[in-house]
Amino acid sequence: MSRVITNEAQLREIVELPHPDIANKAVDRIDPESRRFIELSPFFLLATTAPDGSCDVSPRGDPAGNVLVLDEKTIAFGDRKGNRRLDSLRNILQSPRVGMLFVVPGISDTIRVNGTARIVAEAPYLERMTVQGSTPHLSVEITVEELFSHCSKAFVRSRIWDTGTWPERKAVPTGGQIAKSQRNLQVEAQVIDDMLALDSRHGLY
Repeated sequence: MSRVITNEAQLREIVELPHPDIANKAVDRIDPESRRFIELSPFFLLATTAPDGSCDVSPRGDPAGNVLVLDEKTIAFGDRKGNRRLDSLRNILQSPRVGMLFVVPGISDTIRVNGTARIVAEAPYLERMTVQGSTPHLSVEITVEELFSHCSKAFVRSRIWDTGTWPERKAVPTGGQIAKSQRNLQVEAQVIDDMLALDSRHGLY
């Protein structure tokens, strides 16, 4: 029968304390090398929390360099077209603490950022975020409270960048198949996939 772990003391009976250099590796600013990493990252994950404690993780992607490092304490990214649910933005309005994980393709190290976010309109730097003639109307600014690099073990174990481990496309359900399964839709999955593909071609920016 499983034993539920309910406190840190029980955790530490199984997992020993980290080396002090690891335990204290977080910094409260953006150092030059972390800045270079962030500016080369075209993809990051944004974690937010709603007032009721429910969590949300949103993928964010743009050409590398579109996450702006405004100073050693502040980064900003543009809010692009999406499904208009505004899950992340609505959460930020009520609970501004966020977490971010920056990824560079082919690289197994990552940068993690924790901080406080705010939503900004008419920011003077928005023009710098223009892609394909489209300038975002809103940006999210994050004041960095904690920044640290994350080791490569998860990427190495998953072999995520090794194309030889990638499944064949037909083995993975499409967005249309997933939507049909989740909501028991009567429309054919291919119809949904065609709509999604059209939106990706013409509604990206």
